[in-house]
Amino acid sequence: MIILSRFPAVFALAFLVAVPLPAFARSADADPRFSWPLSPDPAVVTPFDQPSNEYGPGHRGVDLAASAGQQVLAAGPGVVVFAGSVAGQGVVSIDHDGDLHTTYEAVTPTVTTGTQVYGGQPIGLANAGHPGCPVAVCLHWGVRRGEEYLNPLALIRMVSVIRLKPWEGT
Repeated sequence: MIILSRFPAVFALAFLVAVPLPAFARSADADPRFSWPLSPDPAVVTPFDQPSNEYGPGHRGVDLAASAGQQVLAAGPGVVVFAGSVAGQGVVSIDHDGDLHTTYEAVTPTVTTGTQVYGGQPIGLANAGHPGCPVAVCLHWGVRRGEEYLNPLALIRMVSVIRLKPWEGT
């Protein structure tokens, strides 16, 4: 007991490291993994609105304020599975590990289907003309896991700085 009382923080840390976490706590799918698809970090002009059912109304992504011709970046590493036009709008779709799939619209693609991309790599140029965009140019950015639409903002990796204070323990 004397050892435990003298070094409680060390034993608490050892306990936390040694005890296996539940699968949901360790899931890579729960960890933020993407970066912004525009630089600098854009304003969100239309938020994600989860549809109540597969065919229900909602906004299956976010609209980000952009400039005409601004570079659109891959939010994470993956493979381009579509780069072309859908209903007159330029679209790029990328498959990522973890059954995640990102879509970027309205863009002029600068990559082709089958291209392996890294996070932050330019994949297209933003265009005006996204329906319902409340500003001059929007990038619609969507994310799916399988058939489920996810809020892309919940998957953005935020940079944080951790500062440890000096320990003056005995």
